[in-house]
Amino acid sequence: MNLVFDADDTLWENNILFERVVDDFVTWMAHPSLDEATIRAVVRDIEAANVVAHGYGSRVFLRTLRECFERLRARPATDRERRAIEDLATDLVEHKIELVPDVAETLRDLGTRHRLFLLTKGDPDEQQAKVDASGLAKHFTAVHIVAEKRVETYLELARHHGLAPEETWMIGNSPRFDILPARRAGWNAVYIPNTNTWALEIDELEPDDRILVLATFTDLRQRF
Repeated sequence: MNLVFDADDTLWENNILFERVVDDFVTWMAHPSLDEATIRAVVRDIEAANVVAHGYGSRVFLRTLRECFERLRARPATDRERRAIEDLATDLVEHKIELVPDVAETLRDLGTRHRLFLLTKGDPDEQQAKVDASGLAKHFTAVHIVAEKRVETYLELARHHGLAPEETWMIGNSPRFDILPARRAGWNAVYIPNTNTWALEIDELEPDDRILVLATFTDLRQRF
């Protein structure tokens, strides 16, 4: 069996780190007339546009926060204010990793029975830094970092490694980027919901007998 794993919010927590920065940013802004919900909505709107134009990662996220500041304050940020915004995102920039519970032990066990692969999207340098910091690379036959996860991504990975779709499972928390494109490529999928999943990762999943839903990452040991 071939098990292909997503990284962010599947192997380690990711979006919750961004959410903490947004929380701190909203507090730091202390806007005199806008409430927190309005500021968050502006952040989300700018973020969605920047993902399309510039991709993913902490650098793009910092750009979003700076642009949000400039829109809400109707002026450019000063050098001091720019440094303050960057300080809010220190943990993101330094790629601090919070592994999900028992992830290393689960991968080690699964690796005794199956071939394991890692497929993650985002800025190549940032994602590689997170993979390195996690210490998990040794569990995988190969690590692939891509700009986006589309159906073609899964088809190409299968061709590259000679993976039979019916014997291959994509494992992740994102319906939009992990589960649905993998299924459209003919793979099986394991959906492990994460309450902190980024809003842009969400999509509706129709009933599908080739999508397995598990409550926790460690449940994989009983199913595979």
